[in-house]
Amino acid sequence: MVKAQQVTDPVTYHGEGAVWYEGWGGLRFVDMLAGDVLSLDTETGEVSRQQIGSPVAAMLRPRENGGFVVATERGFALWTDEGEEWASGPLWDDPDRRFNEGGCDPLGALICGQKSSAVSGGGEVLRLNTDRTVDTLFGGVTVSNGIGFTADRSRMYYIDSRTRRIDVFDADGHTLSDRRPFVAIPDGVGGPDGMWVDAEDGVWVALFRGAAVRHYNSAGELEDVVELPPSQVSSCTFGGPDLSTLYITTSRENLPDDAEPLAGAVFAASVGVAGQPVIPFAG
Repeated sequence: MVKAQQVTDPVTYHGEGAVWYEGWGGLRFVDMLAGDVLSLDTETGEVSRQQIGSPVAAMLRPRENGGFVVATERGFALWTDEGEEWASGPLWDDPDRRFNEGGCDPLGALICGQKSSAVSGGGEVLRLNTDRTVDTLFGGVTVSNGIGFTADRSRMYYIDSRTRRIDVFDADGHTLSDRRPFVAIPDGVGGPDGMWVDAEDGVWVALFRGAAVRHYNSAGELEDVVELPPSQVSSCTFGGPDLSTLYITTSRENLPDDAEPLAGAVFAASVGVAGQPVIPFAG
């Protein structure tokens, strides 16, 4: 067991999408329902906040040439350091589906899946290509969550929280095939949410309502558990100069006002392994 240490005040209602990127100075994450992108100054501990104009900012990734790409409630948007450059507009009409989580593939396209609040299996996983076109990769998902690739980019790990599994696909550039179970998350430890892949192809998965991040090695064996005070652990990423610090977001969504006073804070833990660097969006 490893205990994570608090590094910010409770600064989000529903913290998500933690990403470390040296090109933008370190850690960024989202306050999803507020539609804000937050940046952590790791030297001072101060957090700055940028409104991106959508009530739901699901996830973000850096762009190769500066700025970032963000998935909003039902679309994608590209930002430079000066402001919004392009937005797709709504990609569907159904108000019971919204974007939830994702990541970039080896060729720099952005994969992001939906959360379907009305119909089990009613969501899809979409890809924003570098030419700003959008493709549907597969459907049948309920709460699409973490996405990450192995170091050689030959496999993609994927979470649909409803299944309580981490699955794995074979990957070849933009092509995904042969989806199969990798790890089943046992009952009673929280639900699988966001995740990150380390340099040894181990998976670190945030457990919502489980007060922990679990580390499964490349063979699918449980190796580490990182414990946190808040129960609703939502995402994790590796950061710091050598990518060996695990940064973790938490949520206080639907908690009573007097419950879990540290919910919404960011935590960190030294875990003895380096993570993979983020793959930037190439468009």
